[in-house]
Amino acid sequence: MKTLMIAALATITLPLSGTAANAAMDPINSPELTKNDLYATGPLPRTKCAEKRIRTGDKKQARAYIDAVVACLNKTWGAHLTKAGVDFGKMRVKHFNRIPKKYCGLDVDKDDSQAWYCEKTETLAVQMGKTWVEDPDDLWLFNYTAGMYGYHVQKLTGITDAYNDEPYDNKTELREQSRRASLQTDCLGGAFLKSVWPLKGRTSRDYRELLSLVQGDTGSERWVGKTANVRAWIKQGFATGDPKSCNTWAASSSKVS
Repeated sequence: MKTLMIAALATITLPLSGTAANAAMDPINSPELTKNDLYATGPLPRTKCAEKRIRTGDKKQARAYIDAVVACLNKTWGAHLTKAGVDFGKMRVKHFNRIPKKYCGLDVDKDDSQAWYCEKTETLAVQMGKTWVEDPDDLWLFNYTAGMYGYHVQKLTGITDAYNDEPYDNKTELREQSRRASLQTDCLGGAFLKSVWPLKGRTSRDYRELLSLVQGDTGSERWVGKTANVRAWIKQGFATGDPKSCNTWAASSSKVS
């Protein structure tokens, strides 16, 4: 079984256990991934979500900001998924000065700012460092939190279990599956942003700035998708506000590269 580990910059590391084969990609066959009931639930309900103020360098306010965004996410997704018949449970948030190295069985790194979703406890562990509070005026932290919540949606709808069980033949195929999972959370985050847009005091200029700040894989091993595709899936979710548009599992390989 694959263990998904989600970190601050959407870094995903997975243990390799498949059998080596050619690099051709097998299609995703699991209906829990390609035809999940999530895609038939319709657009997210329109709601209001006020941003809390964050002063530059104020860790306490930044933590409160994330808590407020998660509360809004729980409200919106809770109403949406409960209406669709999904057994909904709120995602919790736990703040750390330093997340323990093996928190939730994950390989936590040394970044000063990071967050990890623990599937077993349905909790987002957040380590708020200076990187995230040195210039908090943009929408990056809002969007990042919404994207991390996408892993909770995947857990609740059976996508995580199906992803863990999806076979792969080689590391190349494993990475593509990882990118499909990660890009789906980006899209779900975009759909949520649409459901609460426009945020008070925000304009289309803020949205464009957000897209310019989002980055994909920077190393040779691509686990989360190249920058152009990360931005494309956020834009797709934002355009529709509908989880149906976030079916990365049925997308072509080029759209999840």
